[in-house]
Amino acid sequence: MRKIVVLDGYTENPGDLSWDALGAYGRLTVYDRTPAEETARRMEGAEIVLTNKTVITREHMERNPQLKFISVLATGYNVVDLKAARERGIVVSNVPAYGTESVAQFTMALLLELCHHVGAHSASVHSGRWSSCPDFCYWEHPLTELAGKTLGIIGFGKIGRSVARMAAGFGMKILVCGAHPVPEQYLGGPVQSASLEKIYAEADILTLHCPLTEENKEMIRRETIEKMKPGFWLINTARGGLVREQDLAEALRTGQAGAAALDVVSQEPIRPDNPLLHTPNTILTPHIAWAPREARQRLMDVTVENIRGFVNGTPVNVV
Repeated sequence: MRKIVVLDGYTENPGDLSWDALGAYGRLTVYDRTPAEETARRMEGAEIVLTNKTVITREHMERNPQLKFISVLATGYNVVDLKAARERGIVVSNVPAYGTESVAQFTMALLLELCHHVGAHSASVHSGRWSSCPDFCYWEHPLTELAGKTLGIIGFGKIGRSVARMAAGFGMKILVCGAHPVPEQYLGGPVQSASLEKIYAEADILTLHCPLTEENKEMIRRETIEKMKPGFWLINTARGGLVREQDLAEALRTGQAGAAALDVVSQEPIRPDNPLLHTPNTILTPHIAWAPREARQRLMDVTVENIRGFVNGTPVNVV
């Protein structure tokens, strides 16, 4: 029976899902986490290996000549040396689009938190602030209405399109750009195609939904921040490497950036010396936009289909 190894299964399934469907295709071993120095050893004898964020290098493949298929438990597949895999005839598949609605919803949650500071106001009530207030209400942070504001969406794939749909419901003007021309069916009404320069100049709020590439690495940096509206807000649920964090931190301290809400950072888990840990008007969450149970179940279901396709000789979602 073929051996199947999951190198880092905990974030996908901390206990509320089941791996049983994968076990139908071989003898399954699931590790919650795999240290880098253990990766090659744990892959030994496995024809199929699943990884989320554990890096699989050329060396790991060379030490495991029996390896035939790598299934990435995510949409991004930069953790696998694709060139080495192709040279060795190893098929690599990912799971596209499983988290579209979850990530778009989380983007809106971050945006609304910036608008209303719900968590901070709830904490203040629990601390006794309302009980001792001489008025029937109070607010400890500025409150913001979204209607009429301009949202710039950088990256207009499935997640960007879902964010645009939700933002339109709040009465926002929406400027979008992507790596490819925006299809006409997604334009009209409040949604307009725009250049990156126009978005930088006109957006009250920018939200990032593009993959990280060599071309757009640290696209949010001092030079581009200077082109933006004073007091702009930035939301990032894509990849931390899109932002030069020191430059954003400085902009938040000076007020050039009004606020930031980030679910991703350049190095994860976040390092204690990350400058964004100590800047004003900054929301940081631990890379959880993708993680509702419904989205993780879809990820599991598609992974099963990836393995079924490979075993049947018709691999799907190949990258």
